[in-house]
Amino acid sequence: MGVEPIKAMEHAIGILGLQVLIASLCVTPLRTYARINLFKFRRALGLIAFFYIVLHLLVWLLLDVRIPSQIIADLYKRPYITIGMAGLLLLIPLAITSNRYSIRKLGANWRRLHWLVYPAVALGGIHFVILRKGWQLEPLLYLTVIGVLLLIRVPMARVIPSRARHT
Repeated sequence: MGVEPIKAMEHAIGILGLQVLIASLCVTPLRTYARINLFKFRRALGLIAFFYIVLHLLVWLLLDVRIPSQIIADLYKRPYITIGMAGLLLLIPLAITSNRYSIRKLGANWRRLHWLVYPAVALGGIHFVILRKGWQLEPLLYLTVIGVLLLIRVPMARVIPSRARHT
């Protein structure tokens, strides 16, 4: 794990969380454009991503920082932490409402709420780019993939609301 095993674990868990979140965003384009239907795995992928992202936060809080006053100072001093926290905050209502009961109760609002995944994953990608300092290839590739997935969703976004009005 190197000289700083806690940092290595923290980064590995964060990257895994981002990878799984990106994988969950690939489900709809794969179904639409490649006719590969992994739709039944999308909710599980989203919840697994949330789990890893919360675990990433807990490793940072409990093993890396450990001092409550330092946590607040880091939020102000390091913008990538603030951006990562904002992304996590957007994912919390999605994880809470990722069940059949919430889908039924929220109706069409459930779909609108779950569009928060797009700014959340963008914030995760930005968090990774800023964290790595400088223009390193790996975080830029992640951000590019996220950007492409978001751009693919633009034409789909125009179709979905019109379809929803007719059903």
